[in-house]
Amino acid sequence: MNEPISPFDTTDDSVAALRSWTIEECQLVPWGSNYTFAVVLRDPAGGRDDQIGIYKPRAGEAPLWDFPPGSLYQREHAAFLLSEALGWRFIPETVIRDGPHGIGTVQRYIEPEPDVHYFNLREQLREHRAELQRVALFDLLVNNADRKAGHCFRGKVDGRIWGIDHGLTFNVQPKLRTVIWEFCGEPIADELLEQVLAVATDERIGASLRPHLDRLEIQALRGRAERIVDAGIFPELNPRRNIPYGW
Repeated sequence: MNEPISPFDTTDDSVAALRSWTIEECQLVPWGSNYTFAVVLRDPAGGRDDQIGIYKPRAGEAPLWDFPPGSLYQREHAAFLLSEALGWRFIPETVIRDGPHGIGTVQRYIEPEPDVHYFNLREQLREHRAELQRVALFDLLVNNADRKAGHCFRGKVDGRIWGIDHGLTFNVQPKLRTVIWEFCGEPIADELLEQVLAVATDERIGASLRPHLDRLEIQALRGRAERIVDAGIFPELNPRRNIPYGW
């Protein structure tokens, strides 16, 4: 039996840097439906090299009929916390902080390997199978409404599989939209099921998410975790409902 899953330790150095370093530059990234900025973070003590981050202010979120206004940045951070608590760690460090356009998230920028997104990665399924299964399972768990191909990529430096853009998550209504269909009908490994079960049973995970999600959203998350464990397989998806817009 694995040790109980613990929420992410927010004293991590990289998280502390994202939270406290000075934002020196802020440039609009010219795509996406919400305002997104590339920022340079500078160590005020001058002891460490600058870092690049992705800043998504609450003020730049486009209104949506099916998500509460001004909540997407909280969902981005909650997704990061959950990935860390599960030990899957495929979402770059993400913090909530103030910035040039007000409060929002700042996420560590991971340089992607050029032209390597999910549609390329699935051709190398044997090499990245375990990592991609975790991403697919995470999307089921958080009810991700926007897993596009470019939201799953391989890092240029570390060769790891990373996932980004988790603002459209944790809705209480079924919203799953994803490009990851390769595992439909396959059994989920016992180790993964054990980790998912902790989402429903470990109160520390709920406590870490409570400042960022509604009570009913956390309740729905636990319900999805229980159903995933009971089923034990990746579900079959519906091509009329489970394809992301603009995938």
